[in-house]
Amino acid sequence: MTARNSDRFIIAYNRIEKAMEKLSGTNGHLPFSRLLDKSKKVSPIIRKFEQDLREYGDLRNAIVHHRTEFNYAIAEPHDDVVRLMEYIEQELSRPHTVGDLFTRKVFTLRASDKLATGLKVIREKRFNQIPIYEGGHFIGLVTAMGITYWLADKSTEENISREMPTLLDIYHHEKRKKTYRFVPMGLSVYGAEEYFKKAVESGNRLEALLITENGQPHEKLLGIVTPLDLMQID
Repeated sequence: MTARNSDRFIIAYNRIEKAMEKLSGTNGHLPFSRLLDKSKKVSPIIRKFEQDLREYGDLRNAIVHHRTEFNYAIAEPHDDVVRLMEYIEQELSRPHTVGDLFTRKVFTLRASDKLATGLKVIREKRFNQIPIYEGGHFIGLVTAMGITYWLADKSTEENISREMPTLLDIYHHEKRKKTYRFVPMGLSVYGAEEYFKKAVESGNRLEALLITENGQPHEKLLGIVTPLDLMQID
């Protein structure tokens, strides 16, 4: 027997409610709207779907409180509503993390490597950012924009410098050096989205999130997330 949409909806709703109780550290006596207020402070997934959940809270009340028979529901939610509720419940119980989706071999170079080496990586791998290290320590990101600024600074009206700089030389021409943030593997994709969104809102656009096991710069670099990466999974 195929489950009705109203039954699937209520099951997902109840599981989301339990998840929010766990997130907010409450014991089950708070109204759904208060649970939302508390759990959104700690969960980017709740913040992402807050408005949907508030609207669906009203729908749940209509289904539950106006039931007059065991097999009768005053409203049967649309398929897309049920799918979204089940998706939110799944993301709360088993969230997709940056470690799940974006762990991959990362090409890094030494700060002392020549620009020609960096250009080869950009050309062959289609990267826009290159992490550079020196003596095992992270220095920063060399970007295509930094290369452009170096060329502009080293050129005159008639000549372009034939000097072959190091990647550290290029890095010194980056106008904004703090365009990255280290994040742990367990960060949810919604948490990653928020980092980029908040950076834009503050006027400090991020080029990339750098993934390590615990989000520490001294740890091995396990992956990179860019805004384009996140757009491609939406």
